[in-house]
Amino acid sequence: MYNDDRLKEGLEALSIPYTEEMLTKLHQYYEMMVVKNQVMNLTAITEYDDVVVKHWLDSLCFAKVYLKHRKEGNSPKLIDIGTGAGFPGIPIKIFFPEIEVLLLDSLQKRITFLQDVVDSLALNAISCVHGRAEELGRKPEYREQYDYAVSRAVARLSSLAEVSLPFVRQGGMFLPYKSESSDEEIAEASYAIRELGGKQAEVLSYEIPTSDLPRKLIAINKCKPTPSKYPRGGGKPFKAPLVSKSK
Repeated sequence: MYNDDRLKEGLEALSIPYTEEMLTKLHQYYEMMVVKNQVMNLTAITEYDDVVVKHWLDSLCFAKVYLKHRKEGNSPKLIDIGTGAGFPGIPIKIFFPEIEVLLLDSLQKRITFLQDVVDSLALNAISCVHGRAEELGRKPEYREQYDYAVSRAVARLSSLAEVSLPFVRQGGMFLPYKSESSDEEIAEASYAIRELGGKQAEVLSYEIPTSDLPRKLIAINKCKPTPSKYPRGGGKPFKAPLVSKSK
């Protein structure tokens, strides 16, 4: 039913091993997403080939960092902040089943859909949580509990860092996905990243496999605990992002 030549080529380019069962799970996920998208705004991208490249392979560029740090026998914990339709968390879970995943979104309808996907695909060690990152990041059961925090959200990096880095344990990583034209945004966020206990390690510029679409993945190491006053509540991370006091 589906021509997966492009998907397989992309997976091979990313050095991600796969099984036919994994591809079948993606097909089922796609079908559920397209049906739900008719009554709920999950994504503007619905053509199969476009979903393969712009959602799945883009999400799986996480492998560019993860495969360098992956340790045999480990079960790292990952939180996907502002997961939306489940990107990048669900593709990551399908192809890296050893990772324990939490999908976080502020809209209950999306979380209900994602739980249906998780149940239908029989995915293990993955949970779907409704809530605001700035609130959950202050709770002990979530704060500094994750090896990786990922986000494809469209917010400015300085804002994303404030609501994401509190989830990351010391020695873990925050990996936001950004567009090629984000240099100014990355520079602007340097103060916030330091203030929140992080250190920018690397900016990976690349094209999504099988496409000419440029992207960036920013690798931010968590070097020390995030000060207890962060994240700020009341929407402040987005209304008044952290900036250098010297400006």
